[in-house]
Amino acid sequence: MTTSPAVFATPDDLVNAVGTALPTTDWVVVDQQSIDTFADATGDHQWIHVDAERAKTGPFGGTIAHGYLTLSLIGPLVADALSVPGATSVVNYGLEKVRFPSPVPADSRIRLSSTITAVDKVPAGVQVAIAAAVECEGSAKPACVATVVYRFLD
Repeated sequence: MTTSPAVFATPDDLVNAVGTALPTTDWVVVDQQSIDTFADATGDHQWIHVDAERAKTGPFGGTIAHGYLTLSLIGPLVADALSVPGATSVVNYGLEKVRFPSPVPADSRIRLSSTITAVDKVPAGVQVAIAAAVECEGSAKPACVATVVYRFLD
């Protein structure tokens, strides 16, 4: 089953969307290859991420995704949950509070639950704050919670 995104025709249509829960995304696998690729891209080769043998005896019983890898996946997951076809561009404007309450073990499935929490007019469109929670299948706590801020431009 593929999630259908919430569709707002234009950036201005988001103005009245505060409080709107976006569709929960489909599950996405975070595999060891993705973790290793992220480690190579960032230079963060800490053993809890990339050394499967050593990580078996570590605090998580295996390798885990980098917190920042999990955070970086919010962007594409938001794109799966929210569509504004009338926007000329979408700019990642930043983050507010970010936390990593639980790990994402290698080969886990994650998905995004999110809600639009604020929309403000800006000169070229709207600025939208989204409360995002990355769920990890089988975990009682989210893997990442953050407020992400985008600008949808006219």
